[in-house]
Amino acid sequence: MSQLERIRRPADLRRLSRAELGALAEEMRTFLVEKVSRTGGHLGPNLGVVELTIALHRVFESPRDRLVFDTGHQAYVHKLLTGRQDFSDLRRRGGLSGYPSRTESDHDVVENSHASTALSWADGIAKAHELAGLRDRHVVAVIGDGALTGGMAWEALNNIAEGQDRRLVIVVNDNGRSYAPTIGGLAHHLNALRTARGYEKVLGWGKRTLQASGAPGRVAYDALHGLKKGVKDVLAPQGLFEDLGLKYIGPVNGHDIPAMEFALHRAKAFGGPVIVHAITEKGRGYVPAESDVADRFHAVGVIHPETGLPVAPSRFGWTSVFAEEIVEIARQRSDIVAVTAAMLAPVGLAPFAEEFGERVFDVGIAEQHAITSAAGMAFAGLHPVVALYATFLNRGYDQLLMDVALHRAGVTFVLDRAGLTGDDGASHNGMWDMALLRSVPGLRLAAPRDEATLRAELREAVAVEDGPTVVRYPKGALPEPLPAVGKEGTLDVLARHMADGEDARVLLVGVGAMAGTAVEAATALAAQGIGSTVVDPRWVLPVPPDLTALAATHDLVVVVEDGLATAGIGSALRDALAEAGHAVGVQVHGIPHAFLEHATRAQLVEDFHLRGQDVARDAAAAVAALRAGTPEHRAALGR
Repeated sequence: MSQLERIRRPADLRRLSRAELGALAEEMRTFLVEKVSRTGGHLGPNLGVVELTIALHRVFESPRDRLVFDTGHQAYVHKLLTGRQDFSDLRRRGGLSGYPSRTESDHDVVENSHASTALSWADGIAKAHELAGLRDRHVVAVIGDGALTGGMAWEALNNIAEGQDRRLVIVVNDNGRSYAPTIGGLAHHLNALRTARGYEKVLGWGKRTLQASGAPGRVAYDALHGLKKGVKDVLAPQGLFEDLGLKYIGPVNGHDIPAMEFALHRAKAFGGPVIVHAITEKGRGYVPAESDVADRFHAVGVIHPETGLPVAPSRFGWTSVFAEEIVEIARQRSDIVAVTAAMLAPVGLAPFAEEFGERVFDVGIAEQHAITSAAGMAFAGLHPVVALYATFLNRGYDQLLMDVALHRAGVTFVLDRAGLTGDDGASHNGMWDMALLRSVPGLRLAAPRDEATLRAELREAVAVEDGPTVVRYPKGALPEPLPAVGKEGTLDVLARHMADGEDARVLLVGVGAMAGTAVEAATALAAQGIGSTVVDPRWVLPVPPDLTALAATHDLVVVVEDGLATAGIGSALRDALAEAGHAVGVQVHGIPHAFLEHATRAQLVEDFHLRGQDVARDAAAAVAALRAGTPEHRAALGR
């Protein structure tokens, strides 16, 4: 058996010799590269925490001692050491989650894939232990330097420092990167800690110089005291943490298991909040990742393990279109600036940064600050474009509502990965945005259906200066172009089908990327002798008056969207029709109001009856009910 196969629980680590631990670390790296290259997943972060995680599980006794990982994408090694070594279906339905999961193991505390939250979780658990008198238990939070750029982490640190008797250890996994190099004052501070090796050397030189100068004793004493303070501030700026009341240990080589264990034992014995500063290398041990400056190995799809190259090259996608178009717009308008939260390349702003470096602002993992800062820029005459994953807009909702919308700030939000993303699980599906944003007064939201409409709607969005605009699109490759065949006011008509000599009875509304599904459903209805009109509203919030008017001329309205069915665009249209006094039945095909387990997007689409054939089947049943004309049928349709 290999060393890894012998590890079924963390206690098994404690019987291994130093040489065996080194062999285990190498086996784990080989395992991760082999398995993750087949399924996709977060590779770089996990290669960087192999020795650190081994040391954690040798010093602390999980699950008695609680380990909380922030962000959870660095927890694959933790899974391997806690008995979860079947990675064959990682991030696939029925397989392991890409993040910690309570349903998988008692060793997991929180799914935690939205960064900067682990310290608050750890603080809460430590407070509960203290109140329960559990003095023999520790809580350990593992947080990256990137996640420490988030304001919530500093709110937690401020509170953790108050609990001087709480057994809480904070391990800062410092690799200088989050999705990209960590930015800001904290990054400079940690960099100083990494390179502060000369404190005693410089101090000794100063002492010898003062003695040789023949200065009077008191003068020499004062000078030496000042030198000590100055050298400490410059070469040992751990005072930032210690001034908060937190004991600091480090920097420690996070790839040296004995050194990490020694530091963690010291922290464990301290009896109060301690920060252990571990220096690690993201992607360690895998040459393609170590030599990659663009951080392509933070998360990968299916790759060739030998080269790190994709097995199937990606098709030109939504993000690439945005990346091109925003640069073209910025060339024409000097007031356009770009804002992102630690994800410059993933959201498509790398080309913008190359050409307009002074006009792009990466604020770290700090969505709240990004949005309110954008409101300030708009006030001062700029037009900020805030590019985020749709799931991360949730973290800045209050700022969008109270700082941007309330003040009618001209800020454009570009939401990548909107709708169903699937593989990353409940926290990463961008399914909440339209339901949340529907509640924001004055906000206008566009949902492009293809490349041409994305380019056009982005330009329309940045032309608005009296309130927030949003452009949202899904993950992945672009669909085939879907040109309009006509117009109904502001609406794009995508198809018209007459059947059985009747006028179109069904209005199909395709929201954004679901427009193609609406067209497919209309074709299926026509085959059953049911006429229909298919429209793409383009701008779906607020509900266009032209859409309400057109809907009133049909017997049934069917809305297909990749957001919440209970509070999204279909629901908004139903409310608008009722307010206008139109008794038209509205069917909504969308995502259920629930947290979704990880699965492929195709599996989720089938589960939620979002295929064209599903939409057509339900619409046909409703039309049959209308033709039957029974009161029960009419009541079911809202007639």
